[in-house]
Amino acid sequence: MSTWHHGAHELSRRAFFSQAGLSLGGIALGQLLGREARAFDGRAPRGPMHAPRAKAVIYLHMAGSPSQLDLFDPKPKLQELSGQACPPSLLQGKRFAFLQGTPKLQGSPFRFARHGQGEAVLCEHLPHLASIADRLAFVKTVHTDEFNHAPAQLLMLTGNPRFGAATLGSWVSYGLGSLTQDLPTFVVLVSGGKTPDAGKSLWGSGFLPPQYQGVQCRTHGEPVLYVSDPAGLDRAGRAEILEAQRALSADEASRSGDPDAFARLESYELAFRMQTAVPEAFDLSREPAEVLELYGARPGHRSSTEGASDPRVAARPDDAAFANSCLLARRLIERGVRFVQLFDWGWDHHGVSPGEDIPTNLPIKCRQIDRPITALILDLERRGLLDETLIVWGGEFGRTPMRQNNVPNAPWMGRDHQPEAFTMFFAGGGMKPGITIGETDELGTHPVADPVHVRDLQATILHLLGFDPFRFRYPFQGLEQRWIGPEDHASIVRKLLA
Repeated sequence: MSTWHHGAHELSRRAFFSQAGLSLGGIALGQLLGREARAFDGRAPRGPMHAPRAKAVIYLHMAGSPSQLDLFDPKPKLQELSGQACPPSLLQGKRFAFLQGTPKLQGSPFRFARHGQGEAVLCEHLPHLASIADRLAFVKTVHTDEFNHAPAQLLMLTGNPRFGAATLGSWVSYGLGSLTQDLPTFVVLVSGGKTPDAGKSLWGSGFLPPQYQGVQCRTHGEPVLYVSDPAGLDRAGRAEILEAQRALSADEASRSGDPDAFARLESYELAFRMQTAVPEAFDLSREPAEVLELYGARPGHRSSTEGASDPRVAARPDDAAFANSCLLARRLIERGVRFVQLFDWGWDHHGVSPGEDIPTNLPIKCRQIDRPITALILDLERRGLLDETLIVWGGEFGRTPMRQNNVPNAPWMGRDHQPEAFTMFFAGGGMKPGITIGETDELGTHPVADPVHVRDLQATILHLLGFDPFRFRYPFQGLEQRWIGPEDHASIVRKLLA
């Protein structure tokens, strides 16, 4: 049907009567569900429910899940029993991703020491973080419901182990809005040579209006693809196109009420403004030499892991990709970006291939993150931004005290997935510094004091951002959607609060 015929059809008497009932029904439904309709077409951020302690978030997700037993939670008993058969009590009734038969217990190959007044325990391969241990808050008893990567990543960041929910960055964007008109509210940076298992759903807006989704940027080359004007088109010409797109999107939005129309309009306008703001914000060469040295950042660096068939094998200790991301995170936060999500892939150390060997590869990954994260925290602190910026570090679950055994005679050492206990740490944004919460049993398998579920951390983060986690919600498909999920099992971890 041609455009002319389609328009004539919409004006016909038959079309009017065939659609009138639905239209009147839609009006009535809109009255009954007025709150939901306003949520879709209003687009305005909700606003905090109480005075926030944090105004921005930098979330450092180590995709694949670091081994807490080799980084933060050493177990003398595990060292003593290393190499012995795993007790049946640790296997009965449990689900594991890859363990077979009766695996052997495995102690850590690394040395540990206590640091700071809070006596945080850190591995020898994290010396820079050890130097600022009193600025960090550790939780050693985080536990989750999922034991495979994608569902666990989704549960951690979207509150739902299945696809389709909104991620934390989108909730923050919806709840707090933007502090800048020229940069995205929610920015994503990926390092390690691969995106996380759950893919771009980890920065999607899900059921929230699409303008709240994250914008993935690159740390080298053109930060955002297709934002620059193509050859033969200057900024004035781009402005004319934008004006035409604005008119078309506004017409579509008013006619259909489609939230995607609003999102398209806003994305076009933001892209136009970003043409000026993004090159300056992402130009690390503008930083003083001492700042680049502090982070270990290298402007224009391209990682050897990009394009590698197995990025873990190609990883190098001096790879500056994550360091560049940390420095960019600070630059973005100080320019008004609300939420910066860093994903660093390569922490899935199963010990079944050369790139998954804990003694060889975990020190490489530690070297890549140790200095940059320390620099980020110190840099935010000296700029007066740490108190209002929440730093979150962690993976999606932990690792087993048993050595993975599904590849016979494998010369590499690794651990399987463990959802029952793992370590995360926090800094700034209202978190109490210099504390360690929780204790696991003598083999590191379960919490024995202060267990903290993923949903408890979610509730705590929302509380610090100024929201009641139980009342901060969004209506969708007849349900009041929440980041902490539909049940009221979550609790704010008061011990974490400064």
